[in-house]
Amino acid sequence: MIDNSHTIHSPVWLASGIRSANRVALAPMTNRSSNADGTLSASERSWLLRRARGGFGIVISCGVYVSLEGQSWPGQLGLTTQAHADSLRPMAAELRAAGSLGIVQLFHGGLRANPDASGVAALAPSANSDDAWSEATEADIARIIAAYRASAALAAAAGFAGVEVHGAHGYLPAQFLSATENARTDQWGGSIENRARLLCEIVRAVRDDHHENFAIGVRLSSEDARQSRGIDIDESVAVAKMMVEAGADFIHLSVWDCDLNSAKHPEIHPITLFRDALPANVPLMVAGKIWTGAEAQRALARGADIVALGRAGILNPDWPERALSEDWAPERGPLTEDEFAEISVGNAFVSYLREKWPQLVK
Repeated sequence: MIDNSHTIHSPVWLASGIRSANRVALAPMTNRSSNADGTLSASERSWLLRRARGGFGIVISCGVYVSLEGQSWPGQLGLTTQAHADSLRPMAAELRAAGSLGIVQLFHGGLRANPDASGVAALAPSANSDDAWSEATEADIARIIAAYRASAALAAAAGFAGVEVHGAHGYLPAQFLSATENARTDQWGGSIENRARLLCEIVRAVRDDHHENFAIGVRLSSEDARQSRGIDIDESVAVAKMMVEAGADFIHLSVWDCDLNSAKHPEIHPITLFRDALPANVPLMVAGKIWTGAEAQRALARGADIVALGRAGILNPDWPERALSEDWAPERGPLTEDEFAEISVGNAFVSYLREKWPQLVK
């Protein structure tokens, strides 16, 4: 059995045997910085590499669309063509050289996709009354599973350590998981086993191609919050176990705030529920308002194996190194555009931050 000692600066092994130098990951974050054709831009490459060189053991890309109809915003990274993969290949090598595991997050927006950005109509588990999107057919579902498989193969060929399937935050796999957004009565809807079938089939398809030395993770929402609708925490725990059985070797749990207990089970923390349900050799990564080293250690004490930093990682590119000092206080903003430029956060990303988290930008 793999022994994952619970200190943020100790190494951690994924179930596949891949080793991360520490337990600090850069969370996958929308940045709208990619080129218009979905290839990696110099700005986005600089942003990710700066965090790898700052000591993040794992660096996860933004959500990378696996098919054009899944694109959800302009300036989103894609991984559907060899040109996309070729644009990513140099960065994969640079991440390795910096000592970080590079993980590509595979993404499909479903009903949250943006036809104005992609030029393709959106689809979802179920149709809606005003025809804003259509219900995915069996052929659509087969094509989408194949698209995830193909994108994972491109990521592996480009030299990345693995992929993470985005099954959280109300995007397509989470829409299938949802008890409210999935009204299907076929094998893809109804019971949680049926609603989780898409995610299971995606993970199995990727694992069939990559048996060793390639990490496969799944990001899940713990329960209803923000864009995650119709998500029950007990079902989410069951889904996490299904993902491991399908071939996932880490689970990435989005809880929005790591200091809050479960809404459904207020006597217990979501981390504890998931950790107790998963095999000991399958790391649990957790994200949710972690800023300080003490907060990260608290998440590990609750049962997490890896912490994923979002805003703290944006504003503190050297967070893992700086957090070695117990009295260090992380930068929380706001920063000017020039100050963001000094930490490799480009103008397109700053514009997005001004829209999403205006408190971070002067």
